[in-house]
Amino acid sequence: MKKNVLWKFVLIGITVILALVFFLPNTPLFKHMPEWWKKNMPDKGITLGLDLQGGIHLVFEVEGERAVEIQTERIAQSLKDILAKKKLSAETSASGLILTVTPASPEIRKAIEDTYPILTAIETGIRLLYKISDKEATKIRDDAAEQALETIRNRIDQFGVAEPTIHRQGTNEIVVQLPGIKDPKRAIEVIGKTALLEFKLVDDVSPVAAEIPATIDPADEENILKQFSERIPVNDEILFEKKINRETGAVRKLPILLKKQVLLTGDMLKDARVNIDSSRFGEPYVSISFNAAGAKMFEEITGANVKKRLAIILDNTVYSAPVIQERISGGDAQITGSFSMDDAKDLAIILKAGALPAPVKMLQNITVGPSLGTDSIEAGKMAGILGTLLVVIFMIIYYRLSGVIADFALMLNIILLLGAMASLNATLTMPGIAGIILAIGMAVDSNVLMFERIRDELRAGKTPRSAVDSGYNKAFWTIFDSHVTTLITAAVLFQFGTGPIKGFAVTLSLGVSINLFTALVGTKTVFDLINNRHEVKNLSI
Repeated sequence: MKKNVLWKFVLIGITVILALVFFLPNTPLFKHMPEWWKKNMPDKGITLGLDLQGGIHLVFEVEGERAVEIQTERIAQSLKDILAKKKLSAETSASGLILTVTPASPEIRKAIEDTYPILTAIETGIRLLYKISDKEATKIRDDAAEQALETIRNRIDQFGVAEPTIHRQGTNEIVVQLPGIKDPKRAIEVIGKTALLEFKLVDDVSPVAAEIPATIDPADEENILKQFSERIPVNDEILFEKKINRETGAVRKLPILLKKQVLLTGDMLKDARVNIDSSRFGEPYVSISFNAAGAKMFEEITGANVKKRLAIILDNTVYSAPVIQERISGGDAQITGSFSMDDAKDLAIILKAGALPAPVKMLQNITVGPSLGTDSIEAGKMAGILGTLLVVIFMIIYYRLSGVIADFALMLNIILLLGAMASLNATLTMPGIAGIILAIGMAVDSNVLMFERIRDELRAGKTPRSAVDSGYNKAFWTIFDSHVTTLITAAVLFQFGTGPIKGFAVTLSLGVSINLFTALVGTKTVFDLINNRHEVKNLSI
């Protein structure tokens, strides 16, 4: 065997072994492999997509206008401190997208516009009205969508879903596909929860606080808000804490009068984790830690409000309102409530991943059952096996022994393609199966081009060895050109496509790349091996 044939043979052997090693986790044999193999060798393989193993398909809309409103409210809150430091007496408030400052004066207007050039004045007189400029509002909406995308991705990563698909659609929509999810309802709650964490003081001094009932039925929540709407102080609000009776499971609401001023928010959180409170029947709670800036602020807040109650609020629901016994340093706090273990874990995930910058609204919720996935797998298997079998039979009948060599290259192509997908931990979808079948068709097409060239050379009177070499040389650029143009198309599909389209592009591009190797190296090596071992006078083609 000549050296150039030997290294090709070794190269093919090595690639086949690697492909089998990577694809092994997708076979029943992997369960019987020793532990050292499972720990040190590839253990993921190919993952099935949503359409093959079932799961959920969600489309969320990020409420960009609400993000602009939140930014307007933050600016209003910030301006109070800025104007006070400049010793300018003024009232600031935000209503929707409009920021109001009273009274109007040149000094106040200059202070506002110097500090926030993104604001546009829309009315002057006895008061100043501002709104965020259109350019800045567009940026806020776009940033909110991008931040929501990353927040949702972080939550899903911590939730532990394998191979999720998450991407933006249009200007303010986010598409989420979670294959193999077993608890869709819980997943939806984790993904879509706004998770705005706030710390506010409880107003126990106001006379109204003494009149608010201790507990109410959840159905009476709106009645309480209407009853006290005109009596509560301007800077106060009523929120509710949920109480669950451990013995009966009955749910009651506890109305709490709070100061509107937000003392601290969750954007300064460093960590959130679940712990067990042994003093309260083993009840789980969420322990939170602030970063350096947050820890300093938390210490100042607790030091200035000893013996007062500090409410911990998530999405306008009070989780707990403990009395501050002393200054708390170190930046650690606890969120307690009637949590189940899953509730506590989900809350920790949401807080650790960060709050959504704006509320999200679900536009679409499609659940794909595993039975539909099973049907798709069986249909894909049948299509692949039947298509491959027909091609194998045709090649043997039409090209005889050379057809057998082409079928060898075809099997090699499939093995290497599955191994390559497994090495990338690719997700296999129905469009991906279509890409594999198309790649098989292109593999056969390459062999047809070469065999027809070889036939032409044989008709011209050349020897089998010379005809094979000449046929491969003349067909090379035609095959190379067709494969490169297909790769360009696949690259464009991957770049601009979404979900299943990307799956199709991945399998097609891998199949085409591998086909170049199997067609130009695999079959040529077999022909060279035959010609070097025997003096072939007639080529069966």
